[in-house]
Amino acid sequence: MTATERNILVWDLPVRLGHWLMAGGFALAWLTGDSEEWRLVHVAAGGTVVGVALFRLLWGLVGTRYARFADFVRGPHAAIAYLKSLLGPRPAHCVGHNPAGAWAIVLLLALGLLTGAAGWLTYQEIGGELFEELHEGLASTMLAVVVVHLVGVAVGSLVHRENLPRTMITGRKIGATRDAIIGARPLAAMVLLGWVGALAWLLSR
Repeated sequence: MTATERNILVWDLPVRLGHWLMAGGFALAWLTGDSEEWRLVHVAAGGTVVGVALFRLLWGLVGTRYARFADFVRGPHAAIAYLKSLLGPRPAHCVGHNPAGAWAIVLLLALGLLTGAAGWLTYQEIGGELFEELHEGLASTMLAVVVVHLVGVAVGSLVHRENLPRTMITGRKIGATRDAIIGARPLAAMVLLGWVGALAWLLSR
């Protein structure tokens, strides 16, 4: 840490809470996917993923600096350039999401919504085996993206010498004071919890 760097707040509470809710919801949905006994738990877990994804789309427009899509979503050339820089002596570093990680986030949000929609149609016995197979295929694709995301987090942590999972718990990184966000937005986090809980309950009825 240099004289101009501090332990700054980067991730607001809705981003952190949404991240872990989505991770936990997907893990629980995956583990209960083949169990008829745990069917309602599976649906509620899937509803959690959908709820977080919908909230995150809105928060990506009106949230704090590093939560906004405009801050981190870039084209494929930027993502490739970032990945190439990891092999060099001076890997590119981003205060928020890097351009490669941004693609994983967008994919996970899209797959979360599509998988949840196909799963709900299956739960309502609409479309027969069509939506059931689509649901399973999308869930498997989402799992693959999760694995790639985890590998990226591990590589980023090693290359940049920062514990990225811990930053998604504390919300803090080492950086310049000017790069910090102003507040954690606890009220928005409460809204997220209420929304996700209500949606998970409604979908599993």
